Amino acid sequence: MTMSTTSQAITGLLSAWCEGSPNALAELMPLTYRHLKQIAANLLRGERRQNLETTALVHEAYLRLDGLERIRWQDRAHFYAMSSRIMRRVLIDEARRLTRGKRSGEEVKISLEELSSDPHVEAPELLGLNQALNDLAKLDPERAQVVEMRFFGGMSQEQIALVLGVSVNTVARRWRSARAWLVRYFEAAPHKSETPAA
Repeated sequence: MTMSTTSQAITGLLSAWCEGSPNALAELMPLTYRHLKQIAANLLRGERRQNLETTALVHEAYLRLDGLERIRWQDRAHFYAMSSRIMRRVLIDEARRLTRGKRSGEEVKISLEELSSDPHVEAPELLGLNQALNDLAKLDPERAQVVEMRFFGGMSQEQIALVLGVSVNTVARRWRSARAWLVRYFEAAPHKSETPAA
């Protein structure tokens, strides 16, 4: 199957899934599995304290996708962006589990060099970045979305532009602006990781 044919097949299955087809997600999995494993590998690179492996992360993402209410999928890029977001949530849940019971208030150090498509952060740092993105999303959801897609999804600016329906220049501008905001955010005060749940 050529890339173009695969893309059409994925778009067709997403449409069928959106319309309530019970088999669409099962048929979608083999067509998207390889790319989702690449996303998962990007997310887990350097995650020495994570207990998840790429296969487990992809499978957990599929389980969570299956539990979502119907989504109006735009295309395969939209699907991969949403999958990246779900994988982020899986990693955050795992990071919280790993830090549960540890002393709260531990200082989190994040290098802005890590804000690329090759993340190298451990559980407390991941929680700190998650909090920063949540705070950024309250001020500017578009910039936060670009960081999420690039950092967690390993998506290119072109792919992000396609998903968001904006120009590549707009994505590049939001990325630069978001990085500058995050630099100020982490330099303003020694940020703490999220307080572990009891």
